[in-house]
Amino acid sequence: MWVDPDDDPRESDTEILDERDLLLDYLRNYRLTLEMKCAGLDAEQLARRSVPPSTMSLLGLVRHLTEEERRFRRIMAGEDVPRLYRTDEDRDGDFTGAVADPAVVADSFRQWRTEVDRTDRYLAGVTDLDTRNAGFSDLGAQPGGEERLRDVLVAQIAEYARHCGHADLLRERVDGRVGQ
Repeated sequence: MWVDPDDDPRESDTEILDERDLLLDYLRNYRLTLEMKCAGLDAEQLARRSVPPSTMSLLGLVRHLTEEERRFRRIMAGEDVPRLYRTDEDRDGDFTGAVADPAVVADSFRQWRTEVDRTDRYLAGVTDLDTRNAGFSDLGAQPGGEERLRDVLVAQIAEYARHCGHADLLRERVDGRVGQ
């Protein structure tokens, strides 16, 4: 077991009353899972690549999911927030820039937590899952267009779920820890 089930921070007494509560709980749990998979590792371990030629690492996943949190804000809240790590020249900058430097690690986690907080503040102010996007989407949807909060939220959960699976494998490669 990763943690004693009685101490698992993903378990809460929050009562799930509706679809919105359920989706937000899934998102919260996957974010906590990512954090748990990174806990207790140093900069070298967090930046350790999976297998050549892949640039995937736990730190890269944190940076990638930071970009995804910002993407959520761009689409749903209509905020004009540039990418932090990816550029036209380096579309994988979230992964290639994930280097074994304690300052990079600290900044990456700070940025991720900031973006999670900003997404959560937006979500706290919107109760209708049918709310339409206020910004441009990756699909070319115009503000006030085709994308609903429900769909973007489910896509965000799927993004975390997929990458938490990667995090399981990456963590096992670093120190053999598996589970939960």
